Amino acid sequence: MLLGKTKIEWLGHAGFKIKNGKIIYIDPYNIPPEEKADIILITHGHYDHCSVDDIKNLIKEDTFVLATTDCSSKLSNLQGIKVQPVKPGKKFEVMGLKIETVPAYNINKNFHEKINEWVGYIIEIDGKRIYHAGDTDFIPEMKEIKNIDVALLPVGGTYTMDAKEAANAANTIWPKVAVPMHYASIIGSEQDAKKFKELCDCEVEIMEQNQ
Repeated sequence: MLLGKTKIEWLGHAGFKIKNGKIIYIDPYNIPPEEKADIILITHGHYDHCSVDDIKNLIKEDTFVLATTDCSSKLSNLQGIKVQPVKPGKKFEVMGLKIETVPAYNINKNFHEKINEWVGYIIEIDGKRIYHAGDTDFIPEMKEIKNIDVALLPVGGTYTMDAKEAANAANTIWPKVAVPMHYASIIGSEQDAKKFKELCDCEVEIMEQNQ
C-alpha cells in the first residue's frame, strides 16, 4: 500500500513494515530476513508480537526500539540498541517522527488486561497518521482517536476483536482506509478479513502478505 510517499507492507499476523526514508517495523513475527530497522515498535510481550529472534535479525547499531515494560527482560541481551519503555498515553519524537501510544486491552476476555498497560501506536509520517491497534477489543478510548489515514485493526477474534467488533471500531474511528490484521496465521482466516470488509462503512483494503 502506498500512502503518499510512504510504503506500508503487511508481514503477516500483526506485523507491518513502514518505509519512508526511515524503516519502521511493528510487531515483526516469523518473517524472513528483511532490511535493517531504524525503529521497531512492540505493542506487548506475547511471543507473536515481541519476537526476540525477529528483532535480533532486524536491528543494527542505532536501531531505536519502543516496547512495553514486559518486553524489557526479553530485550536486555540485545547489544547496541536503545529501548524506550512505553505505556498508554505518551508521545515521543523519534528520528523526526511523531509516535503516540494508545491503550490496547480486552473488555470481555483476559488475554490482554488493561492493568498490563499494553499499547497500540499512532505514527505520524510525512503528514499522514497510521494507527496500529495492537491486540485489543473495541474499547471506549477508540472514540477519541481522530484523523487517521490508515487503521490497522485485528479481526481474528478469540484474543482480540472479531470481524464484527473490528468493523464497529473502524466505523467509529472512520479512517480513510481500514486494513484487517491478526488473522490467517495463529488465529482467524481470510473469511474474517472479508467479513470485516463487508461490515465496514469506510474504505477497506485487504493487503497481501509480503513474504
